[in-house]
Amino acid sequence: MNKGERISRFVEELAGINPASHAAADGEIAQHPCYRGFFRCWNEQRYYEAHDVLEHLWLDTKSEDANYFKGLIQAAGGFVHLQKQFEHPTHPKHGRRLGPAVRLFALAEANLEPFGASRHGFNIDGLRALMARTAREIVDSQFMRNPWSPEHAPTLSLERS
Repeated sequence: MNKGERISRFVEELAGINPASHAAADGEIAQHPCYRGFFRCWNEQRYYEAHDVLEHLWLDTKSEDANYFKGLIQAAGGFVHLQKQFEHPTHPKHGRRLGPAVRLFALAEANLEPFGASRHGFNIDGLRALMARTAREIVDSQFMRNPWSPEHAPTLSLERS
């Protein structure tokens, strides 16, 4: 089973819908199982899986949404770094993840900025503010303090449709 098949199966388990059978037409992005799966995984603090699920949709996207998805994927990647650093602060690799998290937040900001305040039922400005605040806390601590913890992990939500 290749990665695409594995992610399709994972999304199907999350949403009960096969993502391959759900076309991502312009008006339907907010209902796409991969898009919704991203938010579900994020809120369950499964940032790596959130990244993988949305990447599955991103790889098939030819519209301007490609950069929007890329920004969301990068944001999740930043939180993967924070989570790993929190779980293993003295590990030789994981202990040095605060800098890469800040860099991914900057890349995510650059990709999300052109889309304005919201897109496909999601408050982009809220995520951008979260990333900026988190990066600022890391930088202000001179990359010594991780502001993320499981007890205070941020959640993301889609507008009700």
